Amino acid sequence: MSGEGRSVRSYRPGEWFAIVGERAVVILPPTEKSRVAALWELVDGGAGFDVTLDALISGGLRDLPAFVLVSTGEGETRVVIRGPARAEFRVGGESVRLEGSNATTWVERSLADVDRMSIVLRPEDPLADEPPTYTVDGGLFRISRLDETPAHEGPDELSEVPAYEAEFPLDENDPLGIDLIPGFGYDDDADEPAAPVRSPEPPSWTPAPVGPPPPPPPIPPPPPPIDSGHAPLEPADETDHDGLTITGAWHPPAGEPAAPDSAVPVARLVISNGDVVDVDRAIVIGRAPETRRFDDGEQPRLVTVPSPHLEISSTHVEVRPGTGADLGTAVATDLGSTNGTVLVQPGLGPEELAPGVAVQLMPGALIDLGDGVTIQVMAP
Repeated sequence: MSGEGRSVRSYRPGEWFAIVGERAVVILPPTEKSRVAALWELVDGGAGFDVTLDALISGGLRDLPAFVLVSTGEGETRVVIRGPARAEFRVGGESVRLEGSNATTWVERSLADVDRMSIVLRPEDPLADEPPTYTVDGGLFRISRLDETPAHEGPDELSEVPAYEAEFPLDENDPLGIDLIPGFGYDDDADEPAAPVRSPEPPSWTPAPVGPPPPPPPIPPPPPPIDSGHAPLEPADETDHDGLTITGAWHPPAGEPAAPDSAVPVARLVISNGDVVDVDRAIVIGRAPETRRFDDGEQPRLVTVPSPHLEISSTHVEVRPGTGADLGTAVATDLGSTNGTVLVQPGLGPEELAPGVAVQLMPGALIDLGDGVTIQVMAP
């Protein structure tokens, strides 16, 4: 925002794509998924208003029915709105509302000293006026509303006396605010100085000299060898008579997996509903995930996500630590979902995952499950 203080961004999950960068925010409708990857790399790299706007409209406005672009810096907030979105700003205690539907091309304004900002993508939504539910620092999200507010709301007028002095007045004789124990510390009313502290005198006796330590006890002689001249014992089991049985340490039966070591997360999943999951084992995500597709020895973590329109399959996608060439990273696999899984890697275009094919995930990647649910892949 235009103010010098730090601000906090928050959002409500929805269908529109929001690319949140340090200097600019771009919001696109669900139909513009193909533009998201290129703009994400630009905005995440710190591009400002002019550069982002040129890239946004480089293909013309005919195929871009709606968008929102907001840029802040140098005490000024610049905004461009096209389509059904609505933006509200608080400037100097007054409210400024901009609606993209009021113009055939777009609505553009420059505002100074903006205190608050609220962007609603679907004003006709009954939940449009509901406050945001999740905070965001930067990244790629699916939203229905985006707000930006000051991090700390201060009073209109500051008291001349600092709060800590007004609530806890300091005593001139006790600047640290510590009550003195009688008999200790300083006393302004004392007539005579305190007696000096005497150093301890050396003892009048002399300790007796200490002799050398006693010698260690002698080492006992080793026990005599065991007489092995007796006849060997008969085996307890008459069936084991071949003399080839070898006694050794116990080993687990063949086919039984050894106990796994403590797993280290290779990635962190930030789901748009607010859940954060570390990828330290297989993670199965869906509307009602089940483990029936996995081996008995596999113990994946089940993560349930909302799907009000049932666009997300019950067992939709799996994210697990990679092996072999993918060791140290996370991989995603579509589990034969009905509507598919879309992956957007940083610097690459969107791709739909082929069922059963694992794809390595880069930090910053976005997994779109549909129904407004997205998963952002972060470093652990």
